[in-house]
Amino acid sequence: MATEEAVGSERKRSALALFAGLERRYDLLSALLSFGQDPRWRRAMVAAVEASPTERVLDVATGTGLVARELVRRYHCSVVGLDQSAEMLAAARQTLAREPRLAERIGLVEGHAEHLGFADAEFDHLTFTYLLRYVDDPAATLAELARVVRPGGRIASLEFGLPEPPLWRPLWWLYTRIGLPGAGRLFGRDWYEVGRFLGPSIEELYDRWPLRRQLELWEGAGISDVRQKRMSLGGGVVTWGIRSE
Repeated sequence: MATEEAVGSERKRSALALFAGLERRYDLLSALLSFGQDPRWRRAMVAAVEASPTERVLDVATGTGLVARELVRRYHCSVVGLDQSAEMLAAARQTLAREPRLAERIGLVEGHAEHLGFADAEFDHLTFTYLLRYVDDPAATLAELARVVRPGGRIASLEFGLPEPPLWRPLWWLYTRIGLPGAGRLFGRDWYEVGRFLGPSIEELYDRWPLRRQLELWEGAGISDVRQKRMSLGGGVVTWGIRSE
């Protein structure tokens, strides 16, 4: 269960407020504003899981259920999708209501990544998407995520990245500071605020936790054989590893 500290932190409250009301067009606009790359990145993360039909996967920060649905389509496994936003989960349920064959294999629960209400080693694998920018203590959160995965299970994540080589960063900066907020404004004030938020938020994560240090965080959480894949000139980063014995 989530503690009052997890629910009440300024970072958590800001994240909840920022995405409130975006659930109706989240899937479409996240693809459009990333030039079609966001679905591709998510598929790459799912491919790193390598689940079997008899296994159970926890998808943390499931949002509208994009990754949960892709996991079931690819592996025919069972999935529990967890998110802190009741609005996002409501949108996920609406989508699943139109896809009953997926719905029978996906359960949705409201909760917080920092304090999961599950037993040790309860899941075979775990995924999480765009999460670490929204938690106060990434190291502790990763340890909590690893706790609920059985030894030998896979853990995979997707996060925005900073472009490589650095010569692309001026263009990235212009898009995240000017282009993205401008495009977001076309879809309403809420998306404009998300557009303004994303660029500084991504840079702040990598100022605190460069990719090399993120690898150390994963290893410190008891995850071995950690690998990273930079996609779309580094704009998306898929990280995955194996829960240590």
